[in-house]
Amino acid sequence: MNNKYDVVIIGSGLGGLVCGYILSKNGLKIAIVEKNNIPGGCLQTFVRKGAKFETGMHYIGSMKEGQPLHRFFKYLSIADRLELSRLDTSGYDVVSFQGDRYAYANDKKPFADTLARHFPKEKNSLALYINRMENIAERSPLYSFKNMDNPYWMDQSNMQIGVVEYIRSLTSNNKLQNVLAGIMPLYGGMAEKTPLYYHALITDFYNKSAYRFIGGSDIIVQLLSESILNFGGEIITNALVTKVNFDHEKATGVTLLDNRRIDASKIISDIHPALLMDMVDTPLIRKAYKQRIRNIEQTNSNFTVYIKFKKNTVPYLNYNYYHYPGASVWDGHFFYMHMCNEPCQKFVKSAVLFESMEWKEVERWQKLPRGNRGAEYEDFKARKAQKMLMNLERQFPGTITHIEDYWTSTPLTYRDYTGTLNGSMYGILRDKNALTETFISHRTKVPNLLLAGQNINAHGIMGVIIGSVLTCGDILGIDKLTKEIKNA
Repeated sequence: MNNKYDVVIIGSGLGGLVCGYILSKNGLKIAIVEKNNIPGGCLQTFVRKGAKFETGMHYIGSMKEGQPLHRFFKYLSIADRLELSRLDTSGYDVVSFQGDRYAYANDKKPFADTLARHFPKEKNSLALYINRMENIAERSPLYSFKNMDNPYWMDQSNMQIGVVEYIRSLTSNNKLQNVLAGIMPLYGGMAEKTPLYYHALITDFYNKSAYRFIGGSDIIVQLLSESILNFGGEIITNALVTKVNFDHEKATGVTLLDNRRIDASKIISDIHPALLMDMVDTPLIRKAYKQRIRNIEQTNSNFTVYIKFKKNTVPYLNYNYYHYPGASVWDGHFFYMHMCNEPCQKFVKSAVLFESMEWKEVERWQKLPRGNRGAEYEDFKARKAQKMLMNLERQFPGTITHIEDYWTSTPLTYRDYTGTLNGSMYGILRDKNALTETFISHRTKVPNLLLAGQNINAHGIMGVIIGSVLTCGDILGIDKLTKEIKNA
């Protein structure tokens, strides 16, 4: 480890790795500092009894040549090094609601036509909807690489309209309103708060094309880390940052738990901004700013069941399944997805089953040590898992007889392993009713302290990468950087 760097990056989630790649590729001396023993954040995977599971990045979109994510992956030199399996184009996502199943088909016309079979009187509304989703998404300069005169432009108008508000204005059909909101688990939405802008970005992102990683999303971590090291960057693991150091006008570096100091000309924080505020003690950042960051509501977390199936017993589902048992998709759900292990897969080896869970359900165990939270906690997890598995059985009869083993995680698990506040899946909850209070810029009042990650710009793989480009653009020059990406 060197004594002085151009940039120190706190955290090695996707935002930290993308920033590390961009800056080291452009010749800056960088160090990524990670508290865990491996980099990756929500891109981490794990193996239990030979079965591999994702922790956060379960499927991706817009990966055909020329589409938004492919453009960025090409610049990051990973587009041609990933093994991907395309999800069913006639229904990459399936929404189960009030006894019926509704497929989301790729591309605008098939999307509208497929849902119009269930809602023949709503064909025009469906066409208007999916076209509006694309129009909103493509107004974002770094999503579409159009309107590049101002890469920092934000679509304020569609951030002040709610998802529910817009869908209700489009159709009075209650069932269709719920079906169109059926992907809300992908952004941890809340009915009266989530802006239309984020719903539109995610809808269009997957409607263009949708894929699973063959073998797991941790390949992104491996490839980006390899490139960063080849560019001369450093990734320092098992290194918990406890303090950001300042002089009277700027940040000067970080201090680790073992009291080592790392000096740098600039600092990028890829961790949750509220956690960063706990490391900051300087008059350069006002108490009011700290308090605002700490008071922002978080999206919910998940309770997850990780399932290993008996060999060659359960056919592989080439789509993701969202089930809503109540009168509204906003009242609760489970999300079921198979892991892809090989091309042209016929049988599934492992799967994940999610259900939204609030922090308060596990809060009473938060101070107990990881791996030793007691019998009550273990009983809570076992009862929750059994209930979820029985719900899965009702949707896919015969499934549970083929389960060889399963494991669980709670918001506490997610907090402990990925460093999110209260185990939140998607970080801060963007609120159309309090847009200024719940929007966090990548810039702070300290000119050489910048932010990255899912709490900046937008969450999800696309939102985090765009946020990282904006952050690095402040260091390298945004016009220079966007030109490099466009010409990659």
